[in-house]
Amino acid sequence: MFTGLIREMAEVVSYQNNILTLKARYRPKIGDSVAVNGACLTVVRLGEGTFSVELADETREVIAMENLKGRVHIEPAMRMGDRFEGHIVQGHVDTVGTVTSVQKRTNGTDFFITIPPEFLPYVIPKGSITVDGVSLTVNDVGDEGFRLTIIPHTLENTLFGTYRVGTRVNVETDLFARYVANILDKREAAKKKGWERVERFEALF
Repeated sequence: MFTGLIREMAEVVSYQNNILTLKARYRPKIGDSVAVNGACLTVVRLGEGTFSVELADETREVIAMENLKGRVHIEPAMRMGDRFEGHIVQGHVDTVGTVTSVQKRTNGTDFFITIPPEFLPYVIPKGSITVDGVSLTVNDVGDEGFRLTIIPHTLENTLFGTYRVGTRVNVETDLFARYVANILDKREAAKKKGWERVERFEALF
């Protein structure tokens, strides 16, 4: 589990044979979980000032692979007793969003991000969302995506300062919104199935 607070900007050394090697101050151990641009990955190798993580097929199919170059966000998994900040982040990227507009404000910058429509029900106004591993608050939700307001501190200390129109980003929707939606969907399916049984029974008479 993660919090969505970026601990460091690591530098990509290489990506070969599904192994991503990063240069960072953070020193993990083999087997540790580290979120890279919001995707939970396992440390499989240690080097001099570097560590490597492996990307499974599922991960490669879901995340914005083109961003695994230059600098990336990293966050180690939480440990028991750590201070909890941000929000509960699993490191399970749901989909890739696209920056469609960047608008400067007085003390922040608005980013409009579109995502596939099937994920919009899990994006709640004033709720939490994770973009490339960064825990953020959703300002508005539209028909095709959502709006975020990024404060100067976040802009300077994350990759948001490099995002432009067309940039693709990893998006993890809110855990609780997904759970509630799943429960309601299953309840509705069970209710529908129950009525189908009643109708079949009545058809016998």
